[in-house]
Amino acid sequence: MFIEKGNVEISIRRQCGLLGFNRSNLYYQHREKDIESEHRLRRAIDEQFMKDACGVIKMMEYLRRLGHAVGEKLVRRLMRSMNLLAIYPKPRLSQKHPEHRIYPYLLKGLAIVRANQVWAVDITYIQLVRGFCYLVAVMDWFSRYVLSWRVSNTLDVSFCAECLDDALTYGQPGIFNSDQGSQFTSIEFTRKLLDKNIRISMDGRGRVFDNIFIERLWRTVKYQNIYIHEYQTITDVRQGLKTYFNFYNTERLHQSLEYQTPWEVYSGLKFAAPIQKIPHLKFP
Repeated sequence: MFIEKGNVEISIRRQCGLLGFNRSNLYYQHREKDIESEHRLRRAIDEQFMKDACGVIKMMEYLRRLGHAVGEKLVRRLMRSMNLLAIYPKPRLSQKHPEHRIYPYLLKGLAIVRANQVWAVDITYIQLVRGFCYLVAVMDWFSRYVLSWRVSNTLDVSFCAECLDDALTYGQPGIFNSDQGSQFTSIEFTRKLLDKNIRISMDGRGRVFDNIFIERLWRTVKYQNIYIHEYQTITDVRQGLKTYFNFYNTERLHQSLEYQTPWEVYSGLKFAAPIQKIPHLKFP
């Protein structure tokens, strides 16, 4: 049933009263979100976060300098949906799941001297022309070799678990490092590691630089691929990243690897000098 404004027998007020319908809703004109504007904001936030992993207030000031009329509430909502965290510890706003154990960080001062000594995993946000998705990847720290990756339009643990399963087909590391995200602290994820007697290491809360090599990977992937192509759909980004990661692993030379490719170092085809001890960076 609907209300006809041209009904001369019964007034609009009367029709609304008979139907129990709020008359103000009849005159409300739906305002669709400005998709293009939000797309530009997300892109700007993502690019700035790659340069400076800052919090909401600082990000808001960056955006305002770029000419975006934004407030704290909008920036917070967008950054939260993009899974972007500042590098400093934030207030404890919610209790962790009682069955999700947090493991200590094991990589402080550790010399990484061989492949499969340490693997790391992380999730990053990818802006599409219409919408967005998330990318998860598992990397070998010594060689920078990307063992596996997956994209998803949600932050559900399943795509992270699938990525881990794929990586474990190569073998297994001595230590597996991640942040304290719910995907990586979940029983479904950690059980896969514990069942293989793999030691679990987790970054300090909000300390993105505890996982420095994979943070550098995200910067490389975004500036050399994501920002250039501006993928339309999640299918497009899957195909594009398949091509890019093949290039990254087997063709792209790394100065830190003495101008070898990750695959050459991971497979032992050439010698690579050991990575120096990772300093334990301190932030306020």
